[in-house]
Amino acid sequence: MADLSTFPITKRWPAANPAILQLYSLPTPNGVKVSIALEEIGLPYEPHLISFGANDQKSPEFMSLNPNGRIPAIIDPDGPGGKPIGLFESGAILLYLAEKTGKLMPADAVGRYETIQWVFFQMGGIGPMFGQFGHFHKFAADKVANNSYPVERYRDESKRLLGVLEERLQGRQWLMGDAYTIADIATFPWVRGADVFYGGREMLEYAKFPAVMAWLERCIARPASQKGLEIPARPK
Repeated sequence: MADLSTFPITKRWPAANPAILQLYSLPTPNGVKVSIALEEIGLPYEPHLISFGANDQKSPEFMSLNPNGRIPAIIDPDGPGGKPIGLFESGAILLYLAEKTGKLMPADAVGRYETIQWVFFQMGGIGPMFGQFGHFHKFAADKVANNSYPVERYRDESKRLLGVLEERLQGRQWLMGDAYTIADIATFPWVRGADVFYGGREMLEYAKFPAVMAWLERCIARPASQKGLEIPARPK
């Protein structure tokens, strides 16, 4: 059995089964990417809830694994060469899981790089812009009540990015065509989250992006998504 004792995070969140992948996360748009991918792949894993309310992500134990203090993060006891590896950043984790298992990624080089570019599109565009829109629209609305510029800036950029997705999804079932990949998994939780978490459906005019909305419904309907969207379970 793998020895994970060299990872300080396991002192605070002990592994019940150190032989399987350990996930440290919360069901946010970034966090659920990894749980959904793991459910799709069928790789055994053990989830640990990182509570923002308790500021867990800033604890010394968590930051020993991710010095940036953000979820998600993982420890894979069966990393390269059979040795444990710790990873953070959702995009890096998705790429690692796809390459480790040979799933959720086209086998050909062209398809692989096209998939990676759409993952980077989410990481550099969809995530940051939707996140800033949500912050100013929902969480900081009182702070910008007399200044509409922040909300308008991130609303307009978010709509522009939805337009890019709309064009890409014309005539395609998934971002890469017939194959469901980590590009879909990276992106759809943010499109869903802008509505579910931020209440931005009307302001972002989702109705103007029918291909995106149909794709989003297909992504959410997948059994792995239905399960992964709720992992780790929030405390009741």
